[in-house]
Amino acid sequence: MSESRERVVITGMGCVTPLGIGLRDTWDALARGCSGVAPITLFDASTFPVRMAAEVKQWDIEQFGESRAQWERQPRQTQFAVVAADQAARQAGMSLGEGDPIRQGIYLGCGELFPDLREMATAIARATVAGELDFAALNAQLLQHPGELDELSLDPGLTAALIAGRLGLQGPNANFTAACVSSTQAIGEASEVIRRGEADLMLAGGTHSMIHPLGVSTFHLLSTLSTRNDMPTGAARPFDRERDGFVIGEGGAVVVLESLEHARRRGAHVLAELVGFGSTHDAYRITDLESSGRAASRAIRLALEQAAIAPEEIGYINAHGSGTLINDRVETLIVKNTMGSAASRIPISSTKSMTGHLTTACGALELVIAVLALQEQLAPPTINLHTPDPDCDLDYVPLFARPIQARYAMSNNFGFGGQNVSLIVSNGVR
Repeated sequence: MSESRERVVITGMGCVTPLGIGLRDTWDALARGCSGVAPITLFDASTFPVRMAAEVKQWDIEQFGESRAQWERQPRQTQFAVVAADQAARQAGMSLGEGDPIRQGIYLGCGELFPDLREMATAIARATVAGELDFAALNAQLLQHPGELDELSLDPGLTAALIAGRLGLQGPNANFTAACVSSTQAIGEASEVIRRGEADLMLAGGTHSMIHPLGVSTFHLLSTLSTRNDMPTGAARPFDRERDGFVIGEGGAVVVLESLEHARRRGAHVLAELVGFGSTHDAYRITDLESSGRAASRAIRLALEQAAIAPEEIGYINAHGSGTLINDRVETLIVKNTMGSAASRIPISSTKSMTGHLTTACGALELVIAVLALQEQLAPPTINLHTPDPDCDLDYVPLFARPIQARYAMSNNFGFGGQNVSLIVSNGVR
C-alpha cells in the first residue's frame, strides 16, 4: 500500500433489511439462519408466477422520528436509505457542521425507479375516449397531479442529494447504477476519493426496492427468479443442486468511510479498515457471467493487491451467491482460480439465502455483514443448502453459522451487465 495514499476506515454502519431494521436485529437473524422471504404483500401477486419476495416488514418511517407526511411521496427505497444513513452517521458520531463540509460527500448505488403504475394507468384511462388515447388530455392530467409521475422523483440520484442536504455533505456526490454491483462500486469509488486525498469523509452504500409488478415480471421473464411459491423460506438456495433462481429482496445499507487520520483526529471508533478494492468488466453477455470468470477473477486479484495480502490470509468470504444455475458454478470457479489452494479452506456464505437479492443494494449490505462477521468472529450460514451442487464444492457454510478466526474478510459481487467488484476489510486497523 503506497505511503502517499490515505488509509480508509469504516466508522459507522446502518441498514434496513428484510430481517430487521438496524445492525443488531439483522445480525441476530443472520446468525440464527432466519429467512426474510414470505408471500408478497406490497401488491396483489395472486396471478403472478412469482408470489414471494424478501420484503422489509411493517415499514413505517414515522417510527424513526420522521414525518410520514414529509416522506410518503418519496420512493420506498429513498426512505430506506435515509434511515440507514442516519444510523451510520449516529454510530460514527457525526455532528452537523463538524469538519469541512466541502471535504465530506456521498456516493450511493441506488437502482432505477419506476412510476406508480396504478396512478399512470388511471391517468391513461381518464384520457382514453372511445378506445383512443387523447395525449393532450393526458398531458393536462399529468401537469395537474404531480407526484410519482414527476421526473425528479424518478431520478436515482435524488436519494444522495436528499441525504447530503440532511447531513450537510457538500463534497463529492454521485450515484452508480450498475445492477447488482451498484452499491459495491459506490463504496469502492468512495474509498478511492479518500485515498486520493480529495475528501476526509464519505457516506457510501445503496438502496433499492423492486418488489412491484414491473420489477417482479421483468426478472421472471429473464428466468432468474425462483418459483417455489409453496415454500417461500426454502426458495433461496444458493449453491444447492435444486436451486432454481434467486428471490428478489429490498432494503438499504450505508457505511461511513473516513481517512484513518481524520477518524483519529476526531476520536471516532474504527469498526474496520477497507483495505482492498478491485473492479473489472466481463464485456460479455448482459445477464450471464463469462464462463471462464477471467475478468471477475481479475477484480479479486486487484483487491488482494491493493490490500497487500495473500489469498490464504482471507478468513471469510461473503459470496455473491445469487442462486442461479450458471452464476453459482462460475463463482465457484472464480474463487478457485483466485484463491488457489486456500479456496477449499475459506468459509464462504451467501447471505442472499436469508435476505433475498437486494439488487443494487446487495453489495453494501453484504459488506456490512462481512464487517459484522469479523467483529463477531462468526460466519453466517447459507441456509437451504441441503444438497450441494457437485460443481459448487467449496465450503459454503451450509445451514448453520460457524465460529471463525479471521482478520480479513472479502465481499464479492458480480452483476448484470458484466460488472465485477471485490472489497476486502480488516478487523479494525491493521
